[in-house]
Amino acid sequence: MSEPKPLRVAIGCDDAGYSYKSAIIKDLKESALVSDVMDIGVASNSDKTAYPHIAVDTAQLVASGKADRAILICGTGLGVAISANKVPGIRAVTAHDSFSVERAVLSNDAQVLCMGERVIGIELARRLAKEYLGYRFDEGSASKKKVDAIMEHERTLASKANENGENGTNGKA
Repeated sequence: MSEPKPLRVAIGCDDAGYSYKSAIIKDLKESALVSDVMDIGVASNSDKTAYPHIAVDTAQLVASGKADRAILICGTGLGVAISANKVPGIRAVTAHDSFSVERAVLSNDAQVLCMGERVIGIELARRLAKEYLGYRFDEGSASKKKVDAIMEHERTLASKANENGENGTNGKA
């Protein structure tokens, strides 16, 4: 089996995830699994940019094809996942264990891994990031039909929302 093609990886965080992001960036830059690292922010733990902005900006790099994968870190990994999933075509997951990381890619073709600095230790976060980048989705797998169904639902729901003039806020502007 040949080595997987190195990935272009975008990474972002809010102030609650800054120290983990800094450590993971060092690992990414040394990894043969990674060809390019794009640091989307924040630039320091005193930068109070809200996580939705960082998460959406990071996910848009993946959706546009400028990055192959992304890693997002906040306090819990939950807010960044919710935010990243607002970007059409993105499948972002919060995972804090090896099996979930494996299945995120192999069963769900997740392009964005989200983690919480207040939830797991740094060594586990570093290991999960490495594992995540080592997996590749198999387009010939039984899971492909499920991922296609997810994407079809996304297209159908977006089309219906556009027809109805909805803005995706559930009436909350």
